[in-house]
Amino acid sequence: MSLRHIVLRDFVIVRELDLNLSSGFSVLTGETGAGKSILIDALQLVLGARADSSVVREGAARAEICAEFDTNPDILAWLSDEGFADLATDEQLLLKRTMDAQGKSRAWINGSPATATQLRTLGDMVLDIHGQHAWQSLTRPEAVRGLLDAYAGLTLHALTQTWTQWRQATQALHEARTSQATLQEERERLLWQIAEVDKLGPAKDEWDELNSQHTRLSNAQTLMDAAQAAIHALEDDDNGALRLLAKAQNALQDQTDVEPDFADWVDVLASSLAQAGDVAHSLNAYLGHAELDPARLQTLDERMSLWMSLARRFKRTPQELPALYLEWKDRLTQLDAATDLEALIATETKAAAAYQTEARKVSQARTQAAPKLAKAITQAMQGLGMQGGRFEVQLDKTEQASASGLENTTFLVAGHPGSTPRPVGKVASGGELSRIALAIAVTTSALGTAQTLIFDEVDSGVGGSVAETVGRLMKQLGQDRQVLAVTHLPQVAACADHHLLVIKHSDTQGTSSQVNTLNAEARTNEIARMLGGEKVSPTTLAHAREMLQTFAKTGKS
Repeated sequence: MSLRHIVLRDFVIVRELDLNLSSGFSVLTGETGAGKSILIDALQLVLGARADSSVVREGAARAEICAEFDTNPDILAWLSDEGFADLATDEQLLLKRTMDAQGKSRAWINGSPATATQLRTLGDMVLDIHGQHAWQSLTRPEAVRGLLDAYAGLTLHALTQTWTQWRQATQALHEARTSQATLQEERERLLWQIAEVDKLGPAKDEWDELNSQHTRLSNAQTLMDAAQAAIHALEDDDNGALRLLAKAQNALQDQTDVEPDFADWVDVLASSLAQAGDVAHSLNAYLGHAELDPARLQTLDERMSLWMSLARRFKRTPQELPALYLEWKDRLTQLDAATDLEALIATETKAAAAYQTEARKVSQARTQAAPKLAKAITQAMQGLGMQGGRFEVQLDKTEQASASGLENTTFLVAGHPGSTPRPVGKVASGGELSRIALAIAVTTSALGTAQTLIFDEVDSGVGGSVAETVGRLMKQLGQDRQVLAVTHLPQVAACADHHLLVIKHSDTQGTSSQVNTLNAEARTNEIARMLGGEKVSPTTLAHAREMLQTFAKTGKS
């Protein structure tokens, strides 16, 4: 048992529905256009399907859907992981979703706000819906592969993980190799630049010193003339500054007894005389070693020209060359210690081997499961009006490895004895497609963990004894799972444990649908209607009673 209760309000043409469901096999029937699939649509929406304002009943403000399910350890664990920890001890799972006339949707899990993504995740855990166009999914490679893997009991977590690690290692190696070429180009450029600057060998603060020396040497004659003139002004015998200062000092010194204030001025003059004498001495010493030195000036000119040339070449100022030179040498050291390709190659090789190991395990499991699945579905086909038909699972090696393994999976079908199996999507008959889909659904439905299986008119295109077989198969499934089938076949309905009838009616408030649980008499009448059309005759009633009695006896035996 899984789906216990469903409530609809103002959903499409349903004003209000409060329906309890039972375990076993239940059918949902009704006249064409009564809205038999509305219940399925509602379940899909409450489990996260995309919705819009069209589901709101005309004239209503919003549609509301509530569904109550049994829980199990997996659901409780998921609730805890998703942050619904306080809800993870409940025995029931209550899902609710609303959609207003403006298209705004809201969802809750056990009263706590939830996202549509969370509802979809829960949907995979509680329901498995097989629609009347289920065969279409059998043309999609990922769906086909998923069915085979489920039958084989495979989980692709390890394979996917090793695939991801291999791709990452491959990408890292590729990027390293690509960057290695780029880094080699950069290294060669740096070597050339460093070699060029090595010719200069710039030292820190050298440019400022060169400028200072060059300025002095280029103005040497002017400087020597200025020094000579200053010496003459200081040491001239008649009017030299030293002689005049000494004369002034002596004149005041002689009068200090009369004017004591002169003593301070005498001290100032004495200091000035000493300082002027020191300057004269220094100037004489300067002239003693000063020379024009044109050879040194030429050497400075040449070195400064080299500085300027390199600075222009590398688009820097001369002062920046020493720091740039050190920066290049540091970068060259980094490049020499660049990516270790050998380590990356070893990692990639190890990751590839790990993937291949997992992929071979998956391939082996698929190879073993494929004929077993083919045999099971072939057996199911025999009872569905396709006697002598054959089902095959074809595995073809892929040109390139992928996250899903080393092979593609294709379902092939031969509808009649002697016919060549062809891909499911190329089987021409719509009836055959429906029966094949039903055979696959019945064979694989036991593989899932969902406790509720829903078949939405998967029996379309079948009838007679095949319809009886379909009904018996669903009843058989209902022994272990909760099965709900929307059907138009009386043979299927007669096999059910429970019968729900969808009725559409009109009144002053408009057209609406409702679902009733049928008792024995009402069920006989509904099956009679399904057998004979709108008018129920004694003959169809008798046939309906006979069918119910026959299937009841068969079901108990």
